[in-house]
Amino acid sequence: MEAVAALEKLVPVVLAFGCGVVLARRKVVPAESSKVFADYAFLFAVPCYLFGNIYRSDLGQLFYWRAIGGYAATAALAALVIGLVARVAGTREPRGIALSVMAGVQVNTAYFAVPVFIMLFGNAAPIFPVLLFQVCVLSLVIISIMELGRPTAQGGPVQRLSRAVGASLVTPVVLACNAGILFNLLSVPIPKPFLDSFAFVGDSASPVALFALGLHLGGSGLSIRGTTLQELWLVGFKCVLFPLLAWGLCHYAFGVSGPWLTYLVLIAAMPAPQNLFIFAQRYDVGVDMSAALVVKSSLAALLLLPLWVQWAAHA
Repeated sequence: MEAVAALEKLVPVVLAFGCGVVLARRKVVPAESSKVFADYAFLFAVPCYLFGNIYRSDLGQLFYWRAIGGYAATAALAALVIGLVARVAGTREPRGIALSVMAGVQVNTAYFAVPVFIMLFGNAAPIFPVLLFQVCVLSLVIISIMELGRPTAQGGPVQRLSRAVGASLVTPVVLACNAGILFNLLSVPIPKPFLDSFAFVGDSASPVALFALGLHLGGSGLSIRGTTLQELWLVGFKCVLFPLLAWGLCHYAFGVSGPWLTYLVLIAAMPAPQNLFIFAQRYDVGVDMSAALVVKSSLAALLLLPLWVQWAAHA
């Protein structure tokens, strides 16, 4: 019965995502319009959802430091493993290694994890600390490597690095998280009509983001036969080994258990972020591989999601 209940929670995910795939395949809705839906979710709906929910949250329970520390340790260990494998496989350029680390360690929070958590648990609050860690730590390290290794950028290393760091910290998702925390800590009163408005818009984030992902995958012409060994390794690590590593390290080394262990395993099982493709395009490194990894890891994560939901709940 528990398995049936868990699968029932995934029905809205499959519906929103599947309709996007079907409509794009049949060319009822242009696949190119996925960017419009994705921009709406990323720039408007998801920030509204994050701000309203963080503002209302109990930050003491939201920031469970043992869980956050366990996830950070897992990410560091995973980055080390991926970096070593990349070196052994012949990747010498630091930017290429950094891109592989990003593909295997970072997760698609705004477009995938948030809507999935809303559907499964009715709340995406456990994602907020991981999102901030990912943006304020992991992304900054990746950006630093990319900027310092960029051959055609203007200005000195310090200028290039400061521009990139500044741009990453003023994205709508990060601003919404930080504003929600600040207003919460300062107990700034916000009229109920405004909070209701944030909730109204935020409720659309989940189905729109999943629909956009479906449109993108439906129109991408995904070819499994063309999967390279490197892509297979990174997708397998991201969707299978990384969540297992998160479970083992967080549970046995950091003593995390109960709902938080389930949250961390499911977060780790989310696909590679869409920012991977954006970074690859911006810095002209592994563009084709990055596009393939985003699409294929998203498909693998969707197929494995019911298994992870069941396994994490009983682990």
